Amino acid sequence: MFVHSSRRASPYVVWVLAAVLIVMVAACGGGTSGPVVIPTQTPAAPGSSSMLINGAGATFPYPLYSRWFYEYASINPSVKFNYQSIGSGGGIQQIKAKTVDFAGSDAILSDADYQAVAPARLQMFPSVAGAVVPTYNVKELQGKDALILDGQTLANIFLGKITKWNDPALTALNPNLTLPAKDIIVVHRSDGSGTTFIFTDFLATVSNEWKDKVGKNTSVNWPVGLGGKGNEGVAGTVSQNDGSIGYVELAYAKQNKLPYAKMRNTAGAVVAATAQTIQNAMTDFAGKMPDTLALSIVNAPGESSWPIAGYTYIILYMDQQDCARGKAIINFMKWALSDAGARFAAELDYVPLPAAVRTSVLAKLDQVTCQGKPLM
Repeated sequence: MFVHSSRRASPYVVWVLAAVLIVMVAACGGGTSGPVVIPTQTPAAPGSSSMLINGAGATFPYPLYSRWFYEYASINPSVKFNYQSIGSGGGIQQIKAKTVDFAGSDAILSDADYQAVAPARLQMFPSVAGAVVPTYNVKELQGKDALILDGQTLANIFLGKITKWNDPALTALNPNLTLPAKDIIVVHRSDGSGTTFIFTDFLATVSNEWKDKVGKNTSVNWPVGLGGKGNEGVAGTVSQNDGSIGYVELAYAKQNKLPYAKMRNTAGAVVAATAQTIQNAMTDFAGKMPDTLALSIVNAPGESSWPIAGYTYIILYMDQQDCARGKAIINFMKWALSDAGARFAAELDYVPLPAAVRTSVLAKLDQVTCQGKPLM
């Protein structure tokens, strides 16, 4: 469930229950349901005008963005947000087609994406960081210590090379667990997904076979497994299939009360996905943020770093065509990056940007123009 602030508990609980019911319906639909639309905020007073900002993309930040939109309505009720949680790939396509005002993506734009809209210029703005976690459903492990995995073993499971839960590679990593002689059911995303991009980026970093045979992208040709639409679809499929393993954003695993594995990272330490281990991954790459503001932070070298971490991004055109809408988006983003926005992010298991990264993002936001002239 979404975490909410006590000062507005009752209306937020009602709002959140509605949002969660939408997510649950989408997950149970086996990938056939339409986009998940975030409920709009409290309507403006009769007679007042309001502006609707449309976005689409990543499911990874869906719980946070919905919370941000709800909270921001109390600050500026004249601006409403409609965000379709359709996956990073879909969001990138829509922002390129200029059918939305902004896109959400966990995947880094390719050179081809930038070239497709030239001479217009797309820009990625990190909003927060989060973790992708291997989530599993094994009846015999319920109530037991968390499963431990490493990168190579995880890659071999998703390559279809490890097919039983009591495979020697798994038992060696988990001497304190009694693993059953049960088939492993692999679950992956069926849609274009930034969560998949982060996950496959990690697998390609730790496994040469994965890099050569599958690679990293928002969509890949999966060697094995069942597909689920969105983080919610994967979480739903895992929860319904004993013996399954998938990957989701940390918040989704927590909201669905799914167990998620610990990882043996590149330094050889066993770590859990927490705000601190995600923060450590960002710190490991401190000073390496390029001007594009897009950076992979998987397989961080630190002993206390979660290895499957990533930034999630809001994508905008650097030259806006509607000045009022452009200002509304920039003002919202600056609020989201403030201490108030960071507090809501932390409540929902996302990690706010380090100070140096936030400074870079705010500076880049100040460079956004409208029809060639300064916007702010």
